[in-house]
Amino acid sequence: MESVQWGIIGCGNVTEVKSGPAFNKVSNSALVAVTRRDPNKLADYAKRHGVPMTFLVASDLIQSSAINAVYIATPPDVREAYALESMQLGKPVYLEKPMALDLAACLRLKKASEDLGVKLSVAHYRRNLPLFMEVKKLLEQGEIGAVKEVKITMLKKTDRAANDPSNWRIDPVIAGGGYFYDLAPHQIDLIFYFFGKAKSFSGISSNKAGMYKAEDFVQGTIELENGIICKGLWDFSIDGDEKDEFLIIGDKGIIRFPVFGLFIEVEKNGSTQKIHFEAPLHNQQNHIQAVVNYFLDKGDNPCSAEEAIQSMQVMEAFVYGTKK
Repeated sequence: MESVQWGIIGCGNVTEVKSGPAFNKVSNSALVAVTRRDPNKLADYAKRHGVPMTFLVASDLIQSSAINAVYIATPPDVREAYALESMQLGKPVYLEKPMALDLAACLRLKKASEDLGVKLSVAHYRRNLPLFMEVKKLLEQGEIGAVKEVKITMLKKTDRAANDPSNWRIDPVIAGGGYFYDLAPHQIDLIFYFFGKAKSFSGISSNKAGMYKAEDFVQGTIELENGIICKGLWDFSIDGDEKDEFLIIGDKGIIRFPVFGLFIEVEKNGSTQKIHFEAPLHNQQNHIQAVVNYFLDKGDNPCSAEEAIQSMQVMEAFVYGTKK
């Protein structure tokens, strides 16, 4: 493989700006085919993004000789089947997060990738965004001393669009869980990116507002192998002020930032430094470049199945009350 010729399965909102255009902007990469079940939306997407080939059936795209790699951006319930079909044909796969509907499916995908010898990478793209790379650098430089504790807080207003049938993110049958499964993978993955592997974890969840079937409140604790304690609270049923905060507490100061924002605050010695970042045009572009390099044997996997599975293990433990 000299260049990656991509096909996208599921060209919904996440691919409009965050990822789709980036496939044509990174080196040794081109977006050549897309598939979507709605023929009108499919044609419109292909026209706007200059994609030469369209398919109404995902299997036809996967089997096309024009593509040699597949990006799967469908809802989680069908990601496993499409990824398996692609890898069975020897085509490496880039999977949206969470990588599948549940932990069991994730483990099957990891095994298939290993057994077939076909590469698999997951879209935990915040690892390659400047803000989070800067946080990692500050930690490695010992900016706030030895890290003792991490606190993640996400508070969002009750969803008034819960009865919208197109809102698959709150349907556990399609998404595996509610908004926690959609948003928390980014936050939990950052814990492992910054600090390493988990030793134990447990949590609880509930449906406070009763507006949909999935949980809307999740709380949990992770103890890392290095002794750092990480606590998380996700509440999608509040009526007051919203909050998005990732707080890292060290023995010489703290680092605070929103996971879905554009600044870092470093507090130490009685003063606060605020570092601002510009919004990237395409959030996944740096990560996609790393994936392309990995597929072309020019770099390491920016997020392996094994790494992504860590987040899924924690999420299931928090939601279903299991412990490790």
